[in-house]
Amino acid sequence: MRKCGILLVFLIVSTLNVFAQRPLLNMPDHDDKPYYFGITFGLNFSVYQINYTQAFATTDTFKRIQPNWQPGFNLGLVGNLKLTNFIDLRFIPSLAFAEKTISYVYGNTFKDSAVSKNIEAIYMHLPLQLKFKSDRIKNFRFYGLAGAKFDYDLAANARSHRPDEFLKVSPVDFGYEIGVGFEFFNPNFIFSPEIKLSQGLTNQLYPDHGLQLTNAVQTLYTRMIVISIHLEG
Repeated sequence: MRKCGILLVFLIVSTLNVFAQRPLLNMPDHDDKPYYFGITFGLNFSVYQINYTQAFATTDTFKRIQPNWQPGFNLGLVGNLKLTNFIDLRFIPSLAFAEKTISYVYGNTFKDSAVSKNIEAIYMHLPLQLKFKSDRIKNFRFYGLAGAKFDYDLAANARSHRPDEFLKVSPVDFGYEIGVGFEFFNPNFIFSPEIKLSQGLTNQLYPDHGLQLTNAVQTLYTRMIVISIHLEG
């Protein structure tokens, strides 16, 4: 994540240097458009937030259960509707390929050797956002965003009957998103780097008490940090 942050800063600084050499106002009539479209791609880093059951504390089945961040990527489309001079409504349907890892240590082992399991997800990601824009400064603008999201995990294993499942997750998730971004106006398109936090509010744990890990976990919530590049017209 640190490397991605450094890369994002490098891209912004490089773009600012380019614009410092361009005194002309690019796309001068763009703000008069009632709507426009674009494409988006980026990196995501996701993790489960875990709340434990009372059984986890009172039994020795597990010594430790630890979620870990894992990388993935996003691909999607951007639809932007102008509401006022400073507020837009955005809809960004996309596919998010994500992976989350849970490491755990059994309580009956003398060595602290963790078992790591990956949970893969393919989210149909449907966020609806309000975009709060600053004044345009030549070919640059700053914005903030806030909104709600609906996610459907196409790879969820809630109905799976495979004998090797260690944890089952539900496919549907609702949540909120907040973030910031920058717009750099080129002659023919807008280059927009953005970073946002996407927080799920729906318990993703599917109850299957035949699985030991399910008896130790009370709730699973998904948290994702997304670093995106939007190319808009």
